[in-house]
Amino acid sequence: MHFTVEKRDSNSLARAGILKTPHGNIKTPAFVAVATKATVKSLTPEMLTELGAQMVLGNTYHLYFEPGEGVVKAAGGLGKFMHWDGPTMTDSGGFQAFSLGAAYKKGVSKIAREMTEVRLQSDAEPALAVITEDGVTFKSHLDGSEHLFTPERSIQIQHDIGADIIFAFDECTSPHASDSYQREALARTHRWATRSLVQHRMLDNAQLLFGIVQGGRVQELREESARVIGGICPPAGGFDGFGIGGSFTKDDVHTAVGWVNTLLPEDKPRHLLGIGEPEDIVLAVEQGCDLFDCVTPTRNARNGSLYTREGKMNIGNARYRKDFFPIQQDCDCYTCNNFTKSYLAHLFRAHEMLAGTLATIHNLRFIIHLTEELRAAILDGTLSEYKNKFLTRYKK
Repeated sequence: MHFTVEKRDSNSLARAGILKTPHGNIKTPAFVAVATKATVKSLTPEMLTELGAQMVLGNTYHLYFEPGEGVVKAAGGLGKFMHWDGPTMTDSGGFQAFSLGAAYKKGVSKIAREMTEVRLQSDAEPALAVITEDGVTFKSHLDGSEHLFTPERSIQIQHDIGADIIFAFDECTSPHASDSYQREALARTHRWATRSLVQHRMLDNAQLLFGIVQGGRVQELREESARVIGGICPPAGGFDGFGIGGSFTKDDVHTAVGWVNTLLPEDKPRHLLGIGEPEDIVLAVEQGCDLFDCVTPTRNARNGSLYTREGKMNIGNARYRKDFFPIQQDCDCYTCNNFTKSYLAHLFRAHEMLAGTLATIHNLRFIIHLTEELRAAILDGTLSEYKNKFLTRYKK
């Protein structure tokens, strides 16, 4: 058994658990720090450990191009390559292949046109991403060279990268795609999930494979996907956990997560992909999610948007130039213990590299500490009170 539920909340789907991986155990709920190209931008691995990070996520698409999965494999895998001793995770690379390589022209298939909302190219330009039953053919965002990701290829790349947890290859559709296209894409995602699982079981190692639930904003499709992905079980066994994919809007993400988590097996972990705003994490934990990853906390930090208990702070505002107090008085991060808002405001205005580092330290610690508090609230039976108190203060 890779996942053990320690305690379930009596008033919701929330639970606290332990996820076992080859490189250590993860206490859930937990936030996975995004190390897109084998680095969390502006931080060292030692800093991540000090922040309480339990796991990092590398991006399969980007590592495939730079430095190449063969280099990562030769280095001993993602963890050794980036000097990270803890658990690691990689996504399938599908989202980036669709989004970074997606474009269309007149005459390209309906699949390519509806896959994502993009600017119409001229007739002379070829489609940059085309989906077929085999996989997705796309153009590199670096040099325009053509590449093909299939479920089998994605799994092989992720095995070579060597993360502890990897994901099945799926199609992430636009939240504005038609219901008919959502159905078409969902059926294909389910077929790709089976192919991913078969390929994974053929490769002999200790990695855990998560299947991905899709279905957009349609309850029927979300529930169908949860049943199918949760029930796929070739002779060698089913998925080790589950990812819940995109196509949400801000207003319906928590509802859609609830549809899914009432149906997925309770004895396996659930990872909500690409969600990282504090209020979304609180509500998703309540709806039964265990793991989260998102670039938002670190990207916001580099742009001067800092998390506080009272909501986000734009450190570029003039009022912080002479504010000689920390970002958050009760925050235990290195930044808040040693620097003032005035100093941060100066660094950003002066375009100093240290600005991004100090801001990233704070934002990541804020999110990680939030998941630690959510876990503690589940264990002591006070999740409902904690949620109401946090959201009331955060939304002021």
